[in-house]
Amino acid sequence: MFSTILFLSPHTDDAELGCGGSIARFVEEGKSVHCAAFSAATVLDDKSSISEEFWKSMKCLGIENRAEFLKFKTRKLDYKRQDVLEKLFLIKKLIGPDLVFAPSKNDSHQDHQTIAMEAARAFQSCTTLGYEIPWNNAVFRTQNFIVLEARHIEKKVDALKCYKSQRHRGYFEPDYIWALARMRGMQVGAKYAEAFEVNRWIV
Repeated sequence: MFSTILFLSPHTDDAELGCGGSIARFVEEGKSVHCAAFSAATVLDDKSSISEEFWKSMKCLGIENRAEFLKFKTRKLDYKRQDVLEKLFLIKKLIGPDLVFAPSKNDSHQDHQTIAMEAARAFQSCTTLGYEIPWNNAVFRTQNFIVLEARHIEKKVDALKCYKSQRHRGYFEPDYIWALARMRGMQVGAKYAEAFEVNRWIV
């Protein structure tokens, strides 16, 4: 149904955390998969390490040639809403996605909220889904599921392992990634899945 798929990542690791298995599946299926990361997942001045980790992760997933790192300041995206929106319109014009993934509109992080809301404005003609970041989502409606195989979760884990600077965070642990995938799969009678909110569905 969908041929050109865009993943929007407020920080360099968000798309992998929320959709890494789905990215792996779509790449395997031969879809045109793109990712735009808006800022580094750090407030430190030296972002060289995490930007290198981002590119390693994109290479692991097989989309390094269709990824972009935009270098907005972390935790400041809400001050740059118009710049973010204009960039989203440019991305839309350049690649013409028919399916867009962004953070849930119920995500509590200010950068995530900005991408979620501006994506809703920029991609009104596209199917858009919101991905979950459980530690930021007090509410998350599991309305759409992408069924995955073990190899897709393995690829997600491998991509996240590229972020050596973030390994101290509990949600980077493979056990957590596998457990969440199993739980979402159980909801739809599959072994593994990732779950999403439906913001707009166009057929």
